[in-house]
Amino acid sequence: MAGARMRRVDEAVREVVAAAIADLADPRLGFVTVTGVETSPDLRTAKVFVSVLGDETERDATLEALRSSHGVVQSRIAAATRMKRTPTLTFHYDDTIERGVRISKLLDEGVEEGRDD
Repeated sequence: MAGARMRRVDEAVREVVAAAIADLADPRLGFVTVTGVETSPDLRTAKVFVSVLGDETERDATLEALRSSHGVVQSRIAAATRMKRTPTLTFHYDDTIERGVRISKLLDEGVEEGRDD
């Protein structure tokens, strides 16, 4: 469980990363939402979780674009925060929304099958 300090660091990094991604001009970038950040306690690494609107091809292209521009995003973090170290970023696809939609569909199907109208 992350402490209050780490939650504040994660949220600050998430905000800076989201703003930096919005400013990127890479044509491979699709519609990206930064859903969360997990920074290591020593501030050396940060996992950035993103959700991408589109199919698997668009998701892969967007993740590749983010990975290739991680240096630009890291420099924005360094400029915007007063941390001892700037974490090395890794980008990961967050499938939480897809899983939620799938579970919702399964629940809806179960309710419809259970009705005896």
